[in-house]
Amino acid sequence: MFRNAMKIMECSRVFSLPMSIFSWLVVFVFALIASGNAFYGILALIGICFTHLGTNVLDDYFDYKSLIKQVDFNKEEYLKNSQKTKCRYLINGMMNETDIIKLGILYFGIALLIGVLLFAKCGMGVLYFALAGGIIGIVYPFVSKYCLSEVAVALSYGPVLFGGVYYVMTGTYSKEAMLLCVPTMFVAVILLYIHSVMDYEYDLNEGHLTVANRFDSQLDALIVLKLLLIFTYISVLILCIFDIVDWQIFLTYLTIPLAVDLYKSMKEFACNPEDEPEHKWYHFPMEKLEIFRLRNEASFMVRMFQSRNLMIYFSLFMVIGIILSLAI
Repeated sequence: MFRNAMKIMECSRVFSLPMSIFSWLVVFVFALIASGNAFYGILALIGICFTHLGTNVLDDYFDYKSLIKQVDFNKEEYLKNSQKTKCRYLINGMMNETDIIKLGILYFGIALLIGVLLFAKCGMGVLYFALAGGIIGIVYPFVSKYCLSEVAVALSYGPVLFGGVYYVMTGTYSKEAMLLCVPTMFVAVILLYIHSVMDYEYDLNEGHLTVANRFDSQLDALIVLKLLLIFTYISVLILCIFDIVDWQIFLTYLTIPLAVDLYKSMKEFACNPEDEPEHKWYHFPMEKLEIFRLRNEASFMVRMFQSRNLMIYFSLFMVIGIILSLAI
C-alpha cells in the first residue's frame, strides 16, 4: 500500500505542491489578520491542492496522447531524456491511461465536493472563484500548447486563488488581496517558465508553442526570466505605495541571492544542459537528489528545486512581513 501511495504521489508531481501551499499561506495570513475564518481557509487549501494535482495528471495524460501519435516517437529514446520527467510513468508502464483518468477524476471530484461545501457555507462568491479555478485546471493542457501557460498560471495563482481564499474566510471581496497576489503570482509564473525554458527543444518537437520557444534559443529566452524576476521585486514596492503593507515586506528582498543564483543557473543550462549547478547552503531542500542523479535527471530537477525554493522562501518572508506590518 505504501509503495502504491508513493507511486501515485510521484505520478501526481507532489513535489510541485508547495507552489499552491505557500501562495495560499500568504493570503491565509492576510485574511486571518482581518478576522477571517481559519477552518474555511484550510478547507480551501485542500480544494486548491486537489485541483493542482488533478491538473498535473491531466496535463501529463494529454501530453502522452500527443506523444504517442507522433510517427517517430521512440519510447526507449524518450525515457533516456534527462530533462523530461513528465509522462515517464505512462511510457514505462508504471500506470496506464485508465489509471490516470480515474486519478484525475478523483482529484477534481474531491475539489468539487469541497467547493460545494464552501458554497453552502460561504455564499455565491465561492461559485465564481471555484468555476474560474476549475475551468483553468481543465483547459490548461490545451491552452499550454498555445503560449498561454503563463497566463493560466498567473490567473490561477493570482486573483483566483487570493480572491477565493479571502472570500471564503471573510465573506467579502478585497481589492487589497488582489494586489497582494502580484508578487507571488510572478514567482509562480517563474517556476513554470523555468520548466518551459528547459523543455525548449522537446516542446518544439511535440508542437507545443510556448513563450520560451518563440525565441531563437534558450539563452535568448532568458530575457523573459530576467524581466519576471525584476517585476517580482518591483511589485513588492507597489504593495507599500498602495499602503497594503508596511516596510517589513521588504524582508522578501533577502531572497534576491536565490533569484540571482537561479538566473545564473539557467544561463549555465542554456550553454550546457548536462551540468548540475553549484549547491549553496541556502538552496535546500532538494529531496531525492541521489535518485535523480542515478536517472541522469539531476541537472533538470535541481533547477526546478531552485525555482520552487525561491517561491517557498519568498512567500515565507512575505508572510513574516505581513504579520509584522499588520498584526504587531
